[in-house]
Amino acid sequence: MTVVNKGAGLTRHERWNALLELLSGAGQLTVEEAAARMAVSAATIRRDFDQLAQQQMLTRTRGGAVAQSVSYDLPLRYKSARHASEKQRIAAATAELARPGSIIGLNGGTTTSEVARVLATRADLHAEGGAPALTIVTNALNIGNELAVRPHVKIVLTGGVPRPQSYELTGPLATCIFDHVTLDVAVLGVNGVDARHGATCHNEGEADVNRLMAERAERVVVVADGSKVGRRAFARICDVARIDVLVTDGTVAQSAVEEFTDAGVQVIRA
Repeated sequence: MTVVNKGAGLTRHERWNALLELLSGAGQLTVEEAAARMAVSAATIRRDFDQLAQQQMLTRTRGGAVAQSVSYDLPLRYKSARHASEKQRIAAATAELARPGSIIGLNGGTTTSEVARVLATRADLHAEGGAPALTIVTNALNIGNELAVRPHVKIVLTGGVPRPQSYELTGPLATCIFDHVTLDVAVLGVNGVDARHGATCHNEGEADVNRLMAERAERVVVVADGSKVGRRAFARICDVARIDVLVTDGTVAQSAVEEFTDAGVQVIRA
């Protein structure tokens, strides 16, 4: 039996994130199994299961819990602890591709949120005189909120209806903006990317917005940690021919890298 984490050292949301990941993989867990895997008390797990059930993140059973179908697409606030160090390295490498004056599209997700934070703090992108050094076009509410206070960043937020899983705005009010803008670079977070199916995500509404973002960009950069490379999700964003750069981490096998380079994609392993 593998212990996932020393649960007592985690915040509540970090513990919930780990529990939901365990449940997503196992399908169901007893209180005792979860307590042993998390290295916390059974009473703590019971409280966690009850609170997550109230939020409809799982279904409570006698003595445990079972996964709901929503578990494959957890809300963004529960995803932040997944592969955190890899995402930070990916974000740093991606931000290096930006140049002062660029118009950059960012969709939603934990990795693109990290990219936004790095861009916002890059010293060389702070233009003198208060003029914006970057223009960011995004359909992600959390990215818009973080960057709105940065005077050197011009933030353009699409309209639309937000999805709680990703904070992304979707629908006709989100897509219509792309009839009026062009982008130098689109930085896309994905749920899956491979050399055969291209970039994919779980939700077709998000895919529509992300596809238009890619079509309006001179260059498309996909950011994905190793857990998403070689996988595909339900909705296609764009095929591999539209991807210029894949920024990922060192866990990706060389054979997978070669599949992308053979398809004409530059691969950066952060």
